[in-house]
Amino acid sequence: MQPQAILYYIHDPMCSWCYAFRPVWTQIQQQLPSNISVQYILGGLAPDSDQPMPPETRAYIQNQWCKIIQTVPDTLFNFAFWEQCQPVRSTYPACRAVLLARQQGKEYEIAMIHAIQDAYYQQARNPSDRTTLCTLAQRIGLDFDVFTSALDDDTTQQALLADIRFARSIGGNSFPSLFLQQNDVIQSIPHHYTNAANVLHTIKNALIS
Repeated sequence: MQPQAILYYIHDPMCSWCYAFRPVWTQIQQQLPSNISVQYILGGLAPDSDQPMPPETRAYIQNQWCKIIQTVPDTLFNFAFWEQCQPVRSTYPACRAVLLARQQGKEYEIAMIHAIQDAYYQQARNPSDRTTLCTLAQRIGLDFDVFTSALDDDTTQQALLADIRFARSIGGNSFPSLFLQQNDVIQSIPHHYTNAANVLHTIKNALIS
């Protein structure tokens, strides 16, 4: 009988590489050994800001999108975002939205992540905006009053910072990252953007008998 293990997924809902990893990550979760549970940890890519994104940052992110399309060919981006929205370099609001969704149930956590990614990358909507996040929360069926009252609450922010501290403490400094914990041992699991079998093989080999 193998001991129970935890697979930590370090991510940010507005991380374009996490979005590209989504199809393979879904496959991985569907095929994990039964003794492994999955825990999502928010990495916090960019703190709160209301300043327009500098031109060099806009160019860098758009270049990352192009690089992703070359690396993971089936990934879709709506570049109209850069013309239709006023981007700011701030992912903490989206992270807090995911955290609040998590508190209402694991299925809501995943639904919120996907809703944010789809809004940002496919629908050219800005998840840094509170109005966008509130609309998404209502669409996926969250308790709207609870969500809107807690989105900017300090308690929610402190819970996010706790996630970020834990991510950093185990080496989760880039997104996405995977870490397998068995007892008190935590090890990094290399990820692959187009090959779920490769990642699953690594995880199974890492399991302590």
